[in-house]
Amino acid sequence: MSGPTLLAVPNVSEGCERSAIEAIAHAFAGRMLAVHSDPDHHRSVYTLAGSPGELAATVTRGAAEAINRIDINRHAGVHPRVGAIDVAPIVYLRDGDRGAACAEALVLGDQLGEQLELPVFLYGILAAGRTRAGLRHGGPVALGERIARGELRPDFGPLRLHPTAGAVLVAARPPLIAFNVELAPPATLADARAIAARIREGGPEGLASVRAIGLWLEHQGIAQVSMNVEDHRATPLVEVVAAIARHAEPSGAELVGLAPRAAFDGFPADLPVANLRFIEEALAEK
Repeated sequence: MSGPTLLAVPNVSEGCERSAIEAIAHAFAGRMLAVHSDPDHHRSVYTLAGSPGELAATVTRGAAEAINRIDINRHAGVHPRVGAIDVAPIVYLRDGDRGAACAEALVLGDQLGEQLELPVFLYGILAAGRTRAGLRHGGPVALGERIARGELRPDFGPLRLHPTAGAVLVAARPPLIAFNVELAPPATLADARAIAARIREGGPEGLASVRAIGLWLEHQGIAQVSMNVEDHRATPLVEVVAAIARHAEPSGAELVGLAPRAAFDGFPADLPVANLRFIEEALAEK
């Protein structure tokens, strides 16, 4: 089926074992635009493009391989998660494609639940604004307990966690910017957490649409403010960097996955950004 170009951005809880990361990428077997892996986060972010009617099946194939290779009970990484696949949003690039993305996300949720026996929780516009953070709070164990007590009911799939793959969160959304800023030494984990608490939406400095946590990257020996900027039009990345710089010196930044070119308008030229690649470029190349 032809139609508008949509993206899928499944986040998989494997960022260390190269053979597993590549096998999962191969299993997706779709129009792969980008793969980003990080050993400290212990997470890989795959960006796929496709049309309505095909993208859900593509994501489901890769998710099946992820289930075969990942035991969430043995997972150790600094990024919050509730499952082997964890989140699998369908992304629309134009407001007019929102309906198509919502429909594809619902098809994806049904396939992940029925074919792979994963409990699927919707978030965002498909779930009255329910958030990823609210579902992930406490990790898979806490989520399983909430299901068992009847406080939460999966939107698709079984009424229990998958024994090794946990649960998966599904949404339809516009592009968000997964964006990390490293802090120059001697910044500590406590510094990163304090900055994240100040700048995220709801904090004292309250940057709209910014979700932030502070992390320590053991492999690099640095503190990091890890963020999702859900609407770069509401809070441009240049403002995010400026807010962090009021409290600690940024030493570098990192883009996870792809971003619209406009998100980096006015970005400081003297701050290096690892993995900088734009959605528009990736689509043109593929």
